[in-house]
Amino acid sequence: MPPTTSLPTPRLLDRFGRVGRDLRVSVTDRCNLRCTYCMPAEGLPWLPKPEMLTDEELLRIIGILVGLGVDTVRLTGGEPLLRRSLVDVVAGIAALDPRPRIAMTSNGVGLDRLAARLAAAGLDRVNVSLDTTDPQHFARLTRRDRLEDVIAGLAAAADAGLTPVKVNAVAMRGLNDVDAPDLLQWCLDRGYELRFIEQMPLDAQHDWDRGQMVSQDELLARLGERFTLTPVPERGSAPAERFLVDGGPATVGIIASVTAPFCAACDRVRLTADGQLRNCLFARREVDLRGPLREGATDGELGRLIIDEMAAKAAGHGIDSPDFVQPDRPMSAIGG
Repeated sequence: MPPTTSLPTPRLLDRFGRVGRDLRVSVTDRCNLRCTYCMPAEGLPWLPKPEMLTDEELLRIIGILVGLGVDTVRLTGGEPLLRRSLVDVVAGIAALDPRPRIAMTSNGVGLDRLAARLAAAGLDRVNVSLDTTDPQHFARLTRRDRLEDVIAGLAAAADAGLTPVKVNAVAMRGLNDVDAPDLLQWCLDRGYELRFIEQMPLDAQHDWDRGQMVSQDELLARLGERFTLTPVPERGSAPAERFLVDGGPATVGIIASVTAPFCAACDRVRLTADGQLRNCLFARREVDLRGPLREGATDGELGRLIIDEMAAKAAGHGIDSPDFVQPDRPMSAIGG
């Protein structure tokens, strides 16, 4: 672990007073769906295996970040379930001292087979991406007929105690935006916590159009046709603004990264599957940790690279800025 002398406290502090505590780790860039807002139908060139961090390298960097104050680790992809050693990675993170909270974001395909093993290894909870329960709309959005697999994965996660089970949904105009109230009712009936996410400019095709994005206000209006929504006052650093549904206790959340950004409270840091550190989802630069690690860098030296990059974090993602440029990497390669 990095030496405790000469390091700032808190150690992942940026110049705006934000502290990095939430680590998002992409364990693979591969995915078994082809969601229209993420990647083209033919898929993307995947990272060659030698460029990806090994389990040992991944756990070493995560351990350094935990030593620097990270207390939550979220495993993402691509689709994290496609990493064959995922259960071992979870167990390795759970063995760290101090032990961070461990979560995962998945598309749910194959989760029915792994949920119990992941829970036993130390996974605390899971978010599953599900944009609609309409089979035809699901197939159009994902370009795959896997809806029943996702539903089975959600049920297995709940049975394994990976709670609260959260559902992430992106509403796409003309595709599934009309399904939003039905999806909320479906989640309420099963005890899942639904969170809608505004579509962000992170698609591989660079086709994002703000005018076509379904905004938070539109979602609230659509949901308000069937439900009474009451804002929950305290939010903290959570990305979702939550609303009580029909007086509660159930809630629905909306992550309005575009129309109501929460950058001022952001506590996130990201590690890609090939060992690049990103201090923002929309960062235009990355810091290479894999190269120095493989060249023999000490934990202290790697820790200093991390600290310096987090200190340089920008005030916000700048989507509304006229000079905003979409990151070269798509969401599938960055990790959500």
